[in-house]
Amino acid sequence: MADRIGRQIAFLCEVDRLKSVLRANVLMDLSRPENSAEHSWHVALWAMVFGASDSAIAMLLVHDLVEIDVGDHPIHLPHDAKALALDEGRAAARIFGLAPDGNALLATWLEFEAARTDDAVMAKRMDHCQPLFQVLMAPAPLDAHLRIVRDNLSAGRAARLRVEWAEAMDAAQRLLDGGSLSGDLAAQLRFLAEADALKSVCRANSLIDGSRRENSAEHSWHLAVYALALADLAAPGVDIGRVIRMLLIHDLVEIDVGDVPLHSAQGQAHGSVVVQAAEAAAARRIFGLLPERQAADFLALWLEFEAARSADAIFAKALDRCQPAIQNLKSGGAVWREYGVGYDDIVTRVGARIVPGAPTLWAWLDRELQRFFH
Repeated sequence: MADRIGRQIAFLCEVDRLKSVLRANVLMDLSRPENSAEHSWHVALWAMVFGASDSAIAMLLVHDLVEIDVGDHPIHLPHDAKALALDEGRAAARIFGLAPDGNALLATWLEFEAARTDDAVMAKRMDHCQPLFQVLMAPAPLDAHLRIVRDNLSAGRAARLRVEWAEAMDAAQRLLDGGSLSGDLAAQLRFLAEADALKSVCRANSLIDGSRRENSAEHSWHLAVYALALADLAAPGVDIGRVIRMLLIHDLVEIDVGDVPLHSAQGQAHGSVVVQAAEAAAARRIFGLLPERQAADFLALWLEFEAARSADAIFAKALDRCQPAIQNLKSGGAVWREYGVGYDDIVTRVGARIVPGAPTLWAWLDRELQRFFH
């Protein structure tokens, strides 16, 4: 089991590199290019908002992992489609081959690429819509990006969506023409546009390569991939699809509150009454952007995660504690040194959350921690 968990973690550490693959798209505030990890989180959230299945969401979590090896290929630039497909196939075999259950993950990726099942068609729809509205819902989109959207809608890969998802494409055209939106779709698009701000919330943790701080959107994506890869460590009866949905939305409150590091010792420390109240208010505001029934459902799921009493939430919390510890182990413990964190602190603050949800995962992690600290 220890060797299996080691291989699972090796795969999860490799996929951390997707956070450094830059796309042609930019964040909605135009501050920087979007990366492929936070894009994958955003399209998975799109899928959740628009009623996709757990299978479609899983496809979106892994659909761009091949870009670790081949990079992003913007739709408006020419490329050799046949050569790219071969390169992506080789990348998929290498990357998914790192995981013990790599064949199942590879099958998920291949299903997305083939786009023949209903779930894959839905996943592709989300992947092709998100970049359009990333531009159209921005406060001041760039003219060059608006031209790309216009071309994509008229003759590019999004042209098919005029039949496949006419309501969304009509909305896109109205925005492109300078109009406004109303109704449930408008509310959902406003929520998804607001969610873009999570990509600018920096966490205490760094990427494994130490190049920069991780942000909360790519952290949320990474956790969802953790849930896919470590599903066998969950207790019987845990619904991994619900766990993934919790993890996709669990940090949205940080748009208002910011990241509060687990090992912080200030008056407004992690888990304090003040922070909990601020996060609850943020949850009501952010989820309240959605249509009323959907807002209630998302808020209930977030509250379930926060309470950590259901089997699904307990496993989700275990992963939320595990991922930062792995990031620190593999990056040399820089954040632990910054916050003066020792082995006993991690046992108390991290182990206590992991043990109830994934005891075998904690047993593996504890051995690694003891080697690191001793």
